[in-house]
Amino acid sequence: MKKILVIGLLLALGGCASQLCHQSPNSEACRAERLLYENDLLQAKILISTGNEEGYELAHALLARSAPQDRHGETDFYQALLMIRQGPQPSEVLKQLQKAQKKGHPHAIALLYKIHHEPYLIEKRDPLEAERYRKAYAQLDVALSGYPSFEKALELVSQLVEEPPQLQPLPCPARCR
Repeated sequence: MKKILVIGLLLALGGCASQLCHQSPNSEACRAERLLYENDLLQAKILISTGNEEGYELAHALLARSAPQDRHGETDFYQALLMIRQGPQPSEVLKQLQKAQKKGHPHAIALLYKIHHEPYLIEKRDPLEAERYRKAYAQLDVALSGYPSFEKALELVSQLVEEPPQLQPLPCPARCR
């Protein structure tokens, strides 16, 4: 159930990845590129959130392919999540999250807060740095509109960095045997 909730949240947040194509002679090509970009991001998000290591190589390739079109830090954020899944690489994870933060990605800022507040991935808690990220989140358009609230963003990133439960094979009906 928790996995379905996380995937549902990822789908709902997919709107963050959308880009508008203005009316131009290449609007059809632009729309096709946008659709492929959104598809690549969605597939990468699902592969990362399910925690199946066999999908990480594909997730990395999908994120790399979508990165040139990303203006909001979403690929950087999910690249950081992928690094977390593959094993703690704190300095590299922080670099990716800071790249996403510079582009205004709200969940990257929430995760940076979590890292410094708990601490998570680092050895020592840094309340001043955590507060800096909380204040940075408060300045984002999404925070000013109230969606998602800082608490909801923090809850989501906490779910995303938790180790997902292992998938159990589906039972095979009698005719499969």
